[in-house]
Amino acid sequence: MRILLDENLDWRLCRDLKGHEVDSVPLLGWAGTRNGALLRRAVEAGFGVFITMDGGLFHEQNLAKVGLAVIGLRAKSNRLIDTRPLMPSVLAVLPKLVVGSIVFIDS
Repeated sequence: MRILLDENLDWRLCRDLKGHEVDSVPLLGWAGTRNGALLRRAVEAGFGVFITMDGGLFHEQNLAKVGLAVIGLRAKSNRLIDTRPLMPSVLAVLPKLVVGSIVFIDS
């Protein structure tokens, strides 16, 4: 599965999602792209899942119509030490995701 990590997440989380093609918004040079444009760009690039900690995204965008599955992480902070422990749960939900679904993973 092709996964895109939002710019508010550490790119090193890619290493914890083995078996998937994972990229990061900053590593692709897309940092600073507004949410709507970013999601469209992700779909056009062939991503199937978008992972973020941006709580505003869920209120700003109609995610059911975006063309991606979205995972919202809820952790103490977006630091690697706080988000890395959530990756086993992310791996567990990936096979169940469908386009337009939104899943929240709490620490």
